[in-house]
Parts: sequence; C-alpha cells; structure tokens
Amino acid sequence: MRHLPTTALLLVASLGACAQQGTKVAKSAPISRPSPDDLVPRGIAYACENNKEVQVVYAKNRATVTFENRTWRTEYQPTGDGFRYSDSSVQWMGRDDLAALRENGGTGRPLAWNCRPTRLTS
Repeated sequence: MRHLPTTALLLVASLGACAQQGTKVAKSAPISRPSPDDLVPRGIAYACENNKEVQVVYAKNRATVTFENRTWRTEYQPTGDGFRYSDSSVQWMGRDDLAALRENGGTGRPLAWNCRPTRLTS
C-alpha cells in the first residue's frame, strides 16, 4: 500500500471539514404582492411553467398584466381566499405566492400557470 505525503493528508482533511460545515446561502426576502388598495405602483415579474414570464404592475385596485407582448388592465375582484384581478378577456388569480393567468369565458384556458414571483420590476 502506498503512503500519501503529510501535506496531501492535511489537504484532504481540510476539504472534508469544509464539506461537512456546508455553505450557508443567504435567503432573500419573499416578494409579496401589495395590498389591492395600495396607491403606489409596484411591478413584479413572475416565472411560470414552460419558461413563460408574466409581468404585473399593481396599483389602486388594478393590475396591469403583460404576457407574450399583450397587456391587459384588470380590476381587483374580492375573493374569500387568495386574489383575483380580471377584465372581459383574462383573469390573474392565485393564492400566496402562486398565480395563474387564464382566459375568461367558455374554456377558461390557462395562458400561464404555476407562476411565482422572481423579481421586482420598475
């Protein structure tokens, strides 16, 4: 059996100690949706399934929702649980930090789903 030099043993031992301690990753504060009656506009970008993105600017009981080069100005609709903004063609709805953009009408087809806030926008 071959013997390792002392410096190699020290190196392996120190790497093992680093791996056991682990690296602490700073968690960023969650991005929360503003209150519907907040007057100050606040933009949030959401990452959704299938690499889709929805950008929303919330202000004064409205949400301006932009998805795939289309923009809708939606109005807040009170709900018992979660949130909902809608106009005649779409609704932006969800609960906590999970949201979806759906068509209004017969099919209610989802345009973007499993959307989570990723960053603040201007």
